[in-house]
Amino acid sequence: MADTASSLERARFQADGVLVLLTVIWGTTFVVVKDALGHGDAFTFLALRFAVGAGVLSLRAGRRLLSPGVLRRGAVLGGFLFAGFALQTVGLEDTTPSRSAFITGLYVLLVPLVVLALFRRVPRVSSLLGVVLSAVGLYYLTRAEVGAAQGISRGDLLTLGCAVAYAFHIAFTERYAPKEGVEALVAVQLWGVALLSVLCLPFVEARVEWAPAFLGAVLFCGVVASAVALSMQMWAQARTSAVRAAIVYSLEPVFAGAFSVLLGYERLGGREWVGGGLIILGVLVSELGSGLWDRWRGQAVPQA
Repeated sequence: MADTASSLERARFQADGVLVLLTVIWGTTFVVVKDALGHGDAFTFLALRFAVGAGVLSLRAGRRLLSPGVLRRGAVLGGFLFAGFALQTVGLEDTTPSRSAFITGLYVLLVPLVVLALFRRVPRVSSLLGVVLSAVGLYYLTRAEVGAAQGISRGDLLTLGCAVAYAFHIAFTERYAPKEGVEALVAVQLWGVALLSVLCLPFVEARVEWAPAFLGAVLFCGVVASAVALSMQMWAQARTSAVRAAIVYSLEPVFAGAFSVLLGYERLGGREWVGGGLIILGVLVSELGSGLWDRWRGQAVPQA
C-alpha cells in the first residue's frame, strides 16, 4: 500500500510538472496574440489557429479521430473551450484587460465547486488553501479594480461566463482524458473550436492582413500553444486532479507578466510581485500539502 501511495503521488507530481511547463507556453502567447490581433480579427485568428493545430494532430490520430466515443467527448470539451475563448473575447469589448484577466482567473475558485457538484468529490484542505492563495494572488497580480464603485458591466458578466466554461473544461478534461493516445481527442476539440469560430465570422467585422507577425502567430499558437499544449494538458490531467490542475494553471499570468517585462512591454510594481508570490505559494501549498496529507492519513485515496 505504501508503494502504491508513493507511486500515485509521484505520478501526480510529474503531471503537475508538465502542467507548469504548459503554463509557460501559454504565458508566451499573450504578447504573440496581442501583436497578431493588430493584423486580423479575433475569430478569424481563432479559426486559423485551431484549424492548424487540428490538422497537425489529425495526421497523427488517423482513424481514431472518427471513434464515436472520441467524437462525443471531444465535442463536449470543444464546446466548453470555444465558449471560454468567445466569451472572453466579446467581454473584452466592455471591460478592462485587468478585470478580464482577474474574472477569467476565477475558474481556480470554480473548479472545486464544479468537481463537487458533478463528481461528488471533496477537495483536500491543502488544495482549497492553494485555491484561495492563488485567487488572492491573481487579484493583486492583475491589478484588477472590482469594487462597487466600478459596477458590474456586461463585459464582466460575459467574462464570468468564460471562467465558468473554463472550469467545466478543466473538470471534464480530468474525467475524459485517456492515459495514452490523446491526439484524437484533442484534435476533435480543436476542429470544434475552429468550426464554431468560422460560424461566428458573419456576425463580426472579419479582416486579415497576411503580415509575418500574423502568420507566425497562427503557426506558433496553432502548433505549439494548441496542438502540443492541449495534448500535454490531456496527458497530465489523466494523472492529476482537476483542482490541482486549476491551481497550477493560475501560474499562467505570472509567466505572461514575466515575458511581458522581459520584452519591455510593461514594468511590475510591488503589488504585482506580491500577487505573483501568492500564486506561487498557493501552488507550493497544494503540491507539498497533498503529500503531507496522504502521509498523515496513512492512505492513498485519489482526491481532487
